[in-house]
Amino acid sequence: MSTVIANGNEHYGDGDSDGRHAGSRAVAQVDSLPSTLQSLTLSPNGPTQESFTSSCQVMDLFTTAREQGRPLHVSAPMVRYSKLPFRLLLHSYNVDIIYTPMILAHEFIRSPIARDSDFATSPLERQSTRISHGSQQQHALIAQFASSDPTEFARAAELIAPWVDGVDLNCGCPQSWALKEGIGCSLMSSPTLVANMIRAARARLGPSKSVSVKIRIHADLSKTVAWLDEVAKAEPTFITIHGRTRSQRSSTPPDYGAIRTLRERIPVSIPVVVNGDAYTLSDVTTIAAKTGADGVMAARGILENPAMFSHSGVGGTPVECVQRFLGWAVRCPIPFPLVLHHVSEMTGRMKGFGKLERRRLGACRDLIELVDFVDAKWGVQRYCFEADADGVDGG
Repeated sequence: MSTVIANGNEHYGDGDSDGRHAGSRAVAQVDSLPSTLQSLTLSPNGPTQESFTSSCQVMDLFTTAREQGRPLHVSAPMVRYSKLPFRLLLHSYNVDIIYTPMILAHEFIRSPIARDSDFATSPLERQSTRISHGSQQQHALIAQFASSDPTEFARAAELIAPWVDGVDLNCGCPQSWALKEGIGCSLMSSPTLVANMIRAARARLGPSKSVSVKIRIHADLSKTVAWLDEVAKAEPTFITIHGRTRSQRSSTPPDYGAIRTLRERIPVSIPVVVNGDAYTLSDVTTIAAKTGADGVMAARGILENPAMFSHSGVGGTPVECVQRFLGWAVRCPIPFPLVLHHVSEMTGRMKGFGKLERRRLGACRDLIELVDFVDAKWGVQRYCFEADADGVDGG
């Protein structure tokens, strides 16, 4: 009998719902857990740092994507949903950089309970994926923090550094509670503070880890230009730009023209990732061309179709996404409502999955019933998770 301590409810997220700390974590016992899979609790009983020695340089991923003639593929920090089983699923579908949900730095550095609740990982997150033509695809894990204090951000970055490839500062959360606490979008009026936070984290982490920032644009784009001019002096590893203002809803189209203008002002040595309305591989190509960005980040699109960055996801979410995800959910437990939400998102636009199936899906009361439902609908299919992971394609 092995015990897995997995993430509970996250604190927050980058803008779609109130994700303040719920103070809970899920503890589940799983029979016959693969010996290579353990979750990290950042406690003395967790895996050692030596278990996580395989890592990659984030800038190398930008170089590789450029050599392949494509933008970098990035999975966004998503409240409650960028948890370990979903992150491991994405390794099979041509995702280069994968974010954790946003973490409140001041709680992370002060409370072991918060660290256990907010972050879980596995040595498997540090492994490359063997893709179809025999080469290996590297994946980077980035922890996103919300903070308004350089020392606090640097300390949080230092604590989590052995288990991630980089850290990111959230300057894009528009939630009212975040603005009141001086984090998220409120930092878009404090470029000098943000620059100092980046410098503090870089000094703590050294050159082997990335330190990046994620922002939204101002209604007056000249303010964003001035903000970026100041922040760029701190030399963040890369910058992610969400093409909406803090007051705009997701129904408002992103301003790709504004992002192109900003890309032209940011030093070419600092890659730019664009965020907003990427749902398909075709969207990714189009958005990169419109903005001149070096990478494209997906949130709602990748939640609906985890294979969206690969050729196997061109026609919509493949059934195997659901089957693979459930395999990871069994091995890396998270609260069942989150598992059910993931499956509901993945099947929402599937052909042949109608109102009757959706009612039956919603009636599932636990993971066992959900697995039985999926097996009955599409047949029993189990995947091996212990060996080096195989990507479905290199798309």
